[in-house]
Amino acid sequence: MSFPFDQIQFKRNAVEPIECIKAGFELIKSQYWLFVGMTAVGILIGSVVPLGILMGPMMCVIYLALLQTERRQPIEFGTLFKGFDYFGDSLIATLLHIIPVIIIIVPSYIIFFVFYFGFLVAMSQGGGQPNPAALLGFFGIIVVFWLVVLILVIVLSVIFTFAYPLIVDRRLSGLDAVKLSIRAALANFWRLLGMLLITGLLNFAGALFCYVGAFFVLPIGFAAIAIAYEQVFGLGEVKPNLPPPPPSFV
Repeated sequence: MSFPFDQIQFKRNAVEPIECIKAGFELIKSQYWLFVGMTAVGILIGSVVPLGILMGPMMCVIYLALLQTERRQPIEFGTLFKGFDYFGDSLIATLLHIIPVIIIIVPSYIIFFVFYFGFLVAMSQGGGQPNPAALLGFFGIIVVFWLVVLILVIVLSVIFTFAYPLIVDRRLSGLDAVKLSIRAALANFWRLLGMLLITGLLNFAGALFCYVGAFFVLPIGFAAIAIAYEQVFGLGEVKPNLPPPPPSFV
């Protein structure tokens, strides 16, 4: 069933970061290893093709499994391949996320290397003796520059948080899911940012263990987003696929 984009309501300042993480863990605790396996395989499949072409369907199916678990519906590992039912819409959402990131990152690296090369040229023309003030100023500019880039990428990540759950739960098109995700995420921005920063730190801590450890904490982050989604939107109404009513001659 499809839900009209402009009729879906959402709550403001509804996300409770710590509660989302705790409830997320409780959500997957009884099937923890199933979610670890689905997450690991899903991310590996999604990474096979560049530009996240397969990552969108894999993200959709992870949230599909989480939302089914919230509804106390059974899931199995084979659910992973239902993600391709959302291929078109998830691809649109993924590209709408990745393309702006590329537009930010690629020029940033070009600017950085041009600036760095110019600094080296200026240093060589000055006899090669580093000026402490100039050196400090250079590194200060670099830190501020990459900090701005990082903030922009984080903001993009925040506003796309609900795109995949909306595609799965409300059957929105990729474009409408992104539009609604942006609106809802901005209405819950700081709380959502806090939650994503905490789960990001957990993922970073897991990655320190030869990267493999990240797969053990990623399901908690996804589950936290699923809980946040429920806090903001509630769960969409699930209706069985009934046959259409008979035609009326009145």
